[in-house]
Amino acid sequence: MQYSYVISKFYSLSITFGTCVLFLVIGIYYTKNFRGINSYLVADRKIGFLSLTTSLIASALGAWVLFGPASAATWGGMGAVIGYALGTAFPFLFLTKLGKDFRKKYPKGRTLTEIIKLEFGKNIYKLILLLSIFYMTIFLIAEVTAISMLLNYISGADLWMTAIIVVSTSLVYTLYGGLRASIFTDNIQFFLLLVLLILCFCSLIYFNKSIISLNFIKENRPELLSFKNYTTYTAGLTFFIAVSATNLFHQGNWQRVYAAKNYTVLKNSLLISCLITIPLVFFMGYCGLIAISKSNGINPDLAFFSLFLKKNEYAFSLIIIFLGISLTVSSVDTLINAISSYIIVDGRKILKLKSNYLYISRIIITFLCVIAFAVASKGISILYLFLLADLFCCSAVASIFFTFNKNFYNRKNILKSILLGLAVGVLFFPSPDFTKSIIFGIVIPIEVVPTFLSSSLLFLSFIGATLVPILFWKIK
Repeated sequence: MQYSYVISKFYSLSITFGTCVLFLVIGIYYTKNFRGINSYLVADRKIGFLSLTTSLIASALGAWVLFGPASAATWGGMGAVIGYALGTAFPFLFLTKLGKDFRKKYPKGRTLTEIIKLEFGKNIYKLILLLSIFYMTIFLIAEVTAISMLLNYISGADLWMTAIIVVSTSLVYTLYGGLRASIFTDNIQFFLLLVLLILCFCSLIYFNKSIISLNFIKENRPELLSFKNYTTYTAGLTFFIAVSATNLFHQGNWQRVYAAKNYTVLKNSLLISCLITIPLVFFMGYCGLIAISKSNGINPDLAFFSLFLKKNEYAFSLIIIFLGISLTVSSVDTLINAISSYIIVDGRKILKLKSNYLYISRIIITFLCVIAFAVASKGISILYLFLLADLFCCSAVASIFFTFNKNFYNRKNILKSILLGLAVGVLFFPSPDFTKSIIFGIVIPIEVVPTFLSSSLLFLSFIGATLVPILFWKIK
């Protein structure tokens, strides 16, 4: 259902443009006195507790949080909600230990990949660099797609219009101010996120009190809460693995690990971020359970919004647009700066050009943003985009983070284990309609595959990509 009869394209795009320009001006004005490559990459390693905490949360919870958890809940049930929430928060907890090790052993570090090069050698380094840039580019595309679909849903605005406004304005101030601009705007965007969630929670309590209980879900979609439904378990484990793995390869997180002014600030910020993130993501997923219980005909990607955007909710729709744009920008600027940092720090090791790598990074990032704009304009499934990127990270997460600083592992075997895990994951990874895969659908006819396998393709894909590398180490 479209809401163009409530909000015109003009108003929705005007709010979008105004919000994006506001953050552009704030980002440039704040960082005009913070110049230099160290400020651009790691904010001079001087970020305090409050700024680091709000930035970690805001950059992690971009526009995807308005779409992903609720969408997953519509078919994965309570298991998917819990898995998504814990998976989003787990990397913060994991980084309290690994972040300490990295800062102690490599106090001048700036990117994850430069440390991987020192620990694992150039072959694994190149693979992880490629994997990380691919993942963050997909993430960038998905974020822009998400907000473009939201405005299209509310006002009928063309996807490309929203995409070009968000991408271009975020690109300008992030390439100018770097990590400092990203963190400062994140601080503002975090509190806007809280406003959004408080408004949504109050709206549910006040206007939809009869549908927020577990009893309502049990009466209408009991399978989503049933302990006998194995899909909820596989979905929960799938999303926990997928979301955890990808966030550990997010350079934006590693920049913030090094941006903290000391380890105490880092540890406290990560722990608080973990505690805050779990209920926030759980609430978004729970809204998906309510939405699908209320109406089976909803678009899963828009499950969250179906609860709040009614025909006469003009004011609330305007607020949703403003806050949704703010969330998107918080992730987009983080991703732009994260990819840029890789090009600046690691580009000279790969390209080996005698040139200004800050300038080169701006050219490459601009090119990637053009790709993001082009793909986002097509409206490809948001959840599917994330899952594809997640798969690549799952194949490497155990091999990199659980063998880090452990010299008894053969580095050649680690490279082989990552490639093997990725190959297995791709074989089981489902098609966009989730009905078949290469192994079950092409190699083996889907008609002869047992139902419990054909309905668990995503689970098999992620569990295979994650566990096969570990089994490979044991065999070798």
